[in-house]
Amino acid sequence: MPRRLLLLLLLALSLVASASAVPAVIRMVPDDPTAASSGAVDDADSLFCDSWRLSVETANAGPWLAVPARCGDFVRDYMEGPRYASDSAVAAADALAFASDSLAAAAEWGGSASARPAWVFDVDETLLSNAPYYAVNGWGKSIAIVLAFPLIFSRSLEFNETSFDEWADAAKAPTLPPSLNLYNQLQGLGFHIILLTGRIEFQRNATESNLLSAGYNSWEKLILRQPSDIGKTAVQYKSERRAAMEAEGFKILGNSGDQWSDLIGSPMATRSFKLPNPMYFIS
Repeated sequence: MPRRLLLLLLLALSLVASASAVPAVIRMVPDDPTAASSGAVDDADSLFCDSWRLSVETANAGPWLAVPARCGDFVRDYMEGPRYASDSAVAAADALAFASDSLAAAAEWGGSASARPAWVFDVDETLLSNAPYYAVNGWGKSIAIVLAFPLIFSRSLEFNETSFDEWADAAKAPTLPPSLNLYNQLQGLGFHIILLTGRIEFQRNATESNLLSAGYNSWEKLILRQPSDIGKTAVQYKSERRAAMEAEGFKILGNSGDQWSDLIGSPMATRSFKLPNPMYFIS
């Protein structure tokens, strides 16, 4: 047998042996998990819900109304477990690294001496956590109806506005530790901190009290929705406020928020940092 033909035969045999020895690594998540065993159902749900969370965090899912029924426990475990804290910490670390580099670059390039470096923060699920509220009212049972304002949550397609306002008025939302560390580090670097929230003006006192008790202080501005903002989407409202900041001489280098509507629109920050939130969507 010619040497070349022998080599091709040996290569073919090697490929066949390798293919049979390597287990399949692609698995399909079943559409109907009830058709599988209990353990397989749990695995399938976990895989699906982790992929669903990636889809909503990257905005691949687009506007979404509800946590899938099979993912309620997953959302609870994520929010109450170490992964949420770790994801938040990585986002904060990335933001801090950019902040340090951006100030150094601005100094090197001789940016406008009149521009004031600013960092914009959302409040809910960015500086403060409403997790205790959802722990009581149901993980994954809330539905975010995509309206301009207010955001509607529901366990039965109706938002209990009274219940949530009572929670906000109590001013007991805990801090998100990675965000507090980032906030303090940015202040140390010389950033002007501007808080831009979808909360309404009548909630100012409770919001300020909660922020102070959670460890935040010395912010430049706390901007809340005014009566003229009712009916605007979050994107429109927050874009208008960022434009006003720039008109006042602020250079928005960074923006941190848990919703894409906190971050997108014109003008945008030089860099935006999305914090995790698989609980609800705001347009």
